[in-house]
Amino acid sequence: MSALSIHYDRVLSIVGEVVRIALPSAAVGEDPDGPRYGDLAVISEDEGGIAGGARLAQVVRLDAGEVSLQVFGGTQGLSTRSKARFLGHAPRVAFSGNILGRVFSGDGRVSDGGPSLGYEPQVEIGGPSVNPARRALASRMIRTDVPMIDVFNCLVESQKIPIFSRAGEPYDALLARIGVQADADIVVFGGLGLTFDDYWRFRSTFEDAGVFSRTVMFVNQAADPPLERLLVPDMALAVAEKFAVEEKKRVLVLLTDMTAFADALKEVGVAMERVPSNRGYLGDLYSQLARRYEKAAVFHGAGSVTILTVTTMPGGDVTHPVPDNTGYITEGQFYLHDGVIDPFGSLSRLKQHVIGKETREDHSAVMNTMIRLYAGAREAERKQAMAFELSDYDERLVRFGGLFKERFMDISASLTLEQALDLGWRTMAECFSPEELLIRQNLLDKYYPQAA
Repeated sequence: MSALSIHYDRVLSIVGEVVRIALPSAAVGEDPDGPRYGDLAVISEDEGGIAGGARLAQVVRLDAGEVSLQVFGGTQGLSTRSKARFLGHAPRVAFSGNILGRVFSGDGRVSDGGPSLGYEPQVEIGGPSVNPARRALASRMIRTDVPMIDVFNCLVESQKIPIFSRAGEPYDALLARIGVQADADIVVFGGLGLTFDDYWRFRSTFEDAGVFSRTVMFVNQAADPPLERLLVPDMALAVAEKFAVEEKKRVLVLLTDMTAFADALKEVGVAMERVPSNRGYLGDLYSQLARRYEKAAVFHGAGSVTILTVTTMPGGDVTHPVPDNTGYITEGQFYLHDGVIDPFGSLSRLKQHVIGKETREDHSAVMNTMIRLYAGAREAERKQAMAFELSDYDERLVRFGGLFKERFMDISASLTLEQALDLGWRTMAECFSPEELLIRQNLLDKYYPQAA
C-alpha cells in the first residue's frame, strides 16, 4: 500500500462491531494501493493514531465501492463522522526469545506491566498451514503425568485434540496441569473470554510450578472486546510455528475455549448479514476451525506444534455444531464429565504410533485389560443397582472399579507412565489371578507382582 496516509471518511453503516465504509472504485480490486482482505485499519473520530483513542479494525469483506471493517475495540462511541486509515498489512505479533514469560492481550499488546516489546521483530498471523506432504510422521509421545491420558489415550507430538466438557467441569484446572507437567520445550497459552480469576489462576499455576519462563500467554478476558478472541488462536499459533521452525522447539499450544471463538465468528457473521447455518453458526465454521487446528505438525529437521484445546458443549450436547465439527477435524478427544476423564468417551487416534514403540512393552496389554475390566465393573455395578445377586467374580470387578476410579480417573492423580503401569499391574493383582487377566504369559512372568 502507498506510504501516503489516506483517510476514508464516508461511513455507510455501523452494525454491531462492523463498520462499512465507501471507497473510490480505484481503491478496490486489483489496485495494489487499495485495501486487501485481512488488512488492518485504524478507525477513529479524528485523525489521531492508536494512542489518540483510535481502534484497530480488520478488513473482513470487500465489495464494489465499499469495505467492511471488523472493529476489535467495539464500535461504541463511533459515528458516521469516523475516519479510517488502512495500514497495508495483516495483524502481526512480536516474536523473539524475549516474549517468553510475558503476557499479551487479545490485540497483541503487552499486558503484564513489563517493558514494551515494540522494537522486537514481528510476524504476520493467520498464514497458511504447512503442506501435509511436507510434514514428518508423528512418532513421539508428549508425557503429561496424567494417567488417564498417558496410559489410555496418549498425547502424541503434532496431535490436535480437544477436551470436550460442559460448563462447571474442572477443564481449566486440567489444562493448567498439563501445561505444567507436559514434557514440551515451550508452552503457548491462549485464553478466550476468561474471567480475571481464571486468567490469574493459569498464570499463578505456571509461576508456582516454575515453568512461566518457558511460557507465552495471549489472554482475552471477559471484559475485553469479544472480537479480539478471533485473533488469540492465530497469534498463539503463529508464535508456536516460529519457535518450532526457527528454534527447533517442541511446542505445546493450549487454547481455552474454542466455543467462545466460534461464538465470536457467529457475531461477526450476524453483523455482516451473512446467511446462518446450523443454530446460527455460519456455513464456514468447519473451515475456520480447521484453519487453526491444521497448524499442528512435525517439521522435518525442526521442532513440532501440538495443539490441545478446550471445547465446551452447551448443555452437554456433543452434537452441538462446535464439538460436532471439531470431532471431524481433530485426532480424537478427551471427554471430561463428572470431574473425571471418561475412558469410554475419550479417544486418541495417534496413540498406536507410540504405544509399545516408544513406551514399555506391556503398555498395550495393561491399557486394554484395564479398560475391559472396568467395563465389566460398570456392568456389575448396574446388576448390583438392580438388586441382582453378584458372583464372586462380579464382586471383585466392583472392587476393581472402585480402585480404578480412585487411583487413575481422579484428575488430580499425577504419575509418570512407568509408575502408572506398575500401579495398573498392582491394582489388577489385588483383584484377579494371573489366569483371569488373559495377558500373554511372558508379560505376566515379567510384570505381574510376585507378592500377589
